[in-house]
Amino acid sequence: MTEVAQDWQAARYERHAGFVAELGRPVVDLLAPRAGERILDLGCGDGALTLRLVELGCRVIGVDAAPDMVARARARSLDARLMDGHALTFQRCFDGVLTNAALHWMRRDPAAVAAGVARALVPGGRFAGEMGGHGNVAAIVTALIAVLEARGLDGAAAVPWYFPTPEEYRAVLEGAGFAVERIELIARPTPLPTDLGGWLATFAEPFLGRLPEVTRDAAREDVLRLLRPSLCDRRGRWTADYVRLRFLARLPA
Repeated sequence: MTEVAQDWQAARYERHAGFVAELGRPVVDLLAPRAGERILDLGCGDGALTLRLVELGCRVIGVDAAPDMVARARARSLDARLMDGHALTFQRCFDGVLTNAALHWMRRDPAAVAAGVARALVPGGRFAGEMGGHGNVAAIVTALIAVLEARGLDGAAAVPWYFPTPEEYRAVLEGAGFAVERIELIARPTPLPTDLGGWLATFAEPFLGRLPEVTRDAAREDVLRLLRPSLCDRRGRWTADYVRLRFLARLPA
């Protein structure tokens, strides 16, 4: 089955998923950046958290693989660069690396991502992040798989995310030379600012993009129908079943 990439559009992301940066602020606190430090924002998206780091007095570079998101970050006068997280080119440049809601999209080779982060940090540098963890959006994923399989496709093969357990990701970090100081799963049911249809448009193209365009609206409605009893309240407000994996790791000094 041919892989379908997510089309990242900054305006759509800001409308349907602006909560991502706001809920990522605890990761900034976990990194505990100090004024003057050199920080890499891995998977910076539209630069909302990158800007927060700059406001704290850090010297920050943001990298992301999505051109429209990088353009939005640059429009905020940030140093944002187009770069694949699997192939970071930095060498001993940073005191800290921050990543929020991005690592689960870098599923091709998580070990390569962690190794690139380790190369980018100075000795004693720290790596703080939050990503989807085991069980993240489990109901949504199940519904998407079911809708694809009802149309004769391999729904499991369409899953574009890497949602590890703490034990799995600890092994990835330790394999890159990090000492893990903290790693945990956090259940975080998240009210959506618009609705689940907007969430699907923003994040689920790898599923629905496998279908002929004329059938996608009907498939999306089937997903909403399956999920409405569990994720939508009687007032029509949708909540996504997020489970996050949050961690802090450090290189030896």
